[in-house]
Amino acid sequence: MKVTFCTRESDNLSGGQNTWLCRFVPELNRRGIESRVLCFTLSREKELPTVRSLRQAGIDCTTSSDEKKKYTEQRVQWILEQLAEDPPDVFVSNMVIPAAYYAGRWLREAGIPTVGICLVGVDHFLYPGLLEQFVFGKAADQVSVFVCVSKYLEQDVLERRPKGILVRRIPCGVPIPEDAARKPNGRLRLAYAGRLAEEAKRISELTRAFCRAVREVPGTEAVIYGDGEERAAVEHILRVEGEGLPVHLAGPVENDQISKHLLKCHAVVLLSDWEGLGLGLLEGMAYGLVPIGLHHARGGAPELINDGVTGVLVDDRGDGFVAAVRRLRENPALWERLARSARAHVKTEYSEERCATRWQELLLGLVNSCTSRKPLRIPRRLDLPPVHPALAVMDDRVSRPHQRLIRRARLFVSRVMRHSRRKVAS
Repeated sequence: MKVTFCTRESDNLSGGQNTWLCRFVPELNRRGIESRVLCFTLSREKELPTVRSLRQAGIDCTTSSDEKKKYTEQRVQWILEQLAEDPPDVFVSNMVIPAAYYAGRWLREAGIPTVGICLVGVDHFLYPGLLEQFVFGKAADQVSVFVCVSKYLEQDVLERRPKGILVRRIPCGVPIPEDAARKPNGRLRLAYAGRLAEEAKRISELTRAFCRAVREVPGTEAVIYGDGEERAAVEHILRVEGEGLPVHLAGPVENDQISKHLLKCHAVVLLSDWEGLGLGLLEGMAYGLVPIGLHHARGGAPELINDGVTGVLVDDRGDGFVAAVRRLRENPALWERLARSARAHVKTEYSEERCATRWQELLLGLVNSCTSRKPLRIPRRLDLPPVHPALAVMDDRVSRPHQRLIRRARLFVSRVMRHSRRKVAS
């Protein structure tokens, strides 16, 4: 069986989706499923971490520069040309890439089922377009299977009663290492691992929460692993509010190096408003760190943490968070119990092996259900649906110049909103 995945990456955008993909695809190969990856990248010369990691693992990873193929029509054409040379048995879009979903129409005509993975939260600006265009849209544009990575996402989709497609929940599995974090010996180290972004992640508020907790709870330190568009904001907060405090920005860490860093920590923190799943939290739990998250988050922490059993849920990023840190710092027995339970929970429900098995069963079922295959046709002229407003920022068309204005307008609004949030936060 052959499976082709499509993903994207830029200098400041990799995220949990690609972290998972870099581990998952080699696991499929070990199971006898020949996998290939097509990756859209903003870099024409620099080999980015996802591409490098996949190639080092022996995975066939073909890239296309967004600068070279900037329009959706060009990207659809490129995907079909790549697949026509060696058609897969199943095609999977790992991220919200309109071109990959549009290409699915011709793949399904050739008898190749397509799978869309929903890793973004329900509050993500791309989510409405993803569902309305490719799950509840015209039959010709619907994916064969829509995979949700969390119960929260699955429930939201099923409540809308989709027709004509399968909806499955398969979380992103994480490896369960032999080693686990050791009991704090005089100091409790907090960790955040993920994208430095305001949307959902609230990275500025998390950074301030770290500074306050370390300042008010003796014997505590914190470290931030990751990169993103708000790195400068994090650095500014650490200079102004974290001066002299043991709160550090470690920056980006390669996928195969994160383990040695997390094993030196004791608690993993995710204070997002919403998440698709919360892979950074899962990884920390797998290493035996106690997870701390928000009670009211939509997806993410409330789904992964049973408060007081497998971790701690707090009501806010202020007093509630500081109180939770103080409890873990002053009660080593509590830390030990929660850490052990968190690790056991991930091993049972979210292990890489368990989730890969569910994917294997899905892929085999799709291949076995295909009764006929036809040559993959590459159309001379692409007749694509109109651009969905929620996808306009990623769906630039050759034949619709006004869409470039929409894209620029969305980017401008996004910058204004980020600037406003910074002013409010400061």
